[in-house]
Amino acid sequence: MFDTLFRHPLRLLVAVVALLVVLQQTLAIVPEDKQALILRFGQIESTVNRYKPNEDFGRSGAGLVLRVPFTDSIQYIDKRVLGINMERQQVLSTDQQRLQVDAFARFRITNPVRMYTAIRTEERLQQQLATILGSSLRNELGKRPFATLLSPERGAVMDNIQIALNREANKYGAEIIDVRIKRADLPEGETLQLAFNRMRTARQQVATAIRAEGQKEAQIIRGNADGEAARIYAESFGKDPEFYDFYRAMRSYESTFLGQNNQGGTSIILSPDNDYLRRFRGN
Repeated sequence: MFDTLFRHPLRLLVAVVALLVVLQQTLAIVPEDKQALILRFGQIESTVNRYKPNEDFGRSGAGLVLRVPFTDSIQYIDKRVLGINMERQQVLSTDQQRLQVDAFARFRITNPVRMYTAIRTEERLQQQLATILGSSLRNELGKRPFATLLSPERGAVMDNIQIALNREANKYGAEIIDVRIKRADLPEGETLQLAFNRMRTARQQVATAIRAEGQKEAQIIRGNADGEAARIYAESFGKDPEFYDFYRAMRSYESTFLGQNNQGGTSIILSPDNDYLRRFRGN
């Protein structure tokens, strides 16, 4: 048989090519950084080198795999940490600041079967997660003022965005590892001074409200105090009407003869027998 093949080089070439095709359809190499789905007539038959948390490099099941030739195909899915960059989004904060925000996220495909069933390819998954990231970012930042992005509270904001994004990513067999805002700028033509002026106006409004509330409380306290003083005066003077009459006369003399500023200068002509001056006569 071999002599026949060697005497007919064309037949030998055809046989070698056929053997190589069969081997290519039977054997496949799964890299360490890839997950593989074995598809039989388009349906998932098995998985190879699937992601496992805390697995040791080199012991994950990657390498040479066998498959049924001409009926089985192989779909490779990345096992590494992947990234998505969100296109610049305009976000309106609670204090009416229009912000231009750039953000990115890092994710990993942890369930290749679910990912392939739900969305098929990594490219489509990245596009879908980028859309969800933009929506989550607008929803979260739309609940907070601009100053939040300049304070330690920014970390809590990013955690909330990551939780919301991860909840949606799990539906596609992915896990969100990290979410970060790269830049948060004011629109072109709107200076920082304008933003500071708006912030100052907002703080002034808050200060005015607090001051008005304080004045209201002061009036209530003053009114209660005046009422309490009047009650005490009434009780005290009720015990000695004669002293009360003398006290009223002295206050009247002080107001009449000295004036409001105790500077005098008032001229009054009265008869010595006038009843108004009876306290001067000792009556």
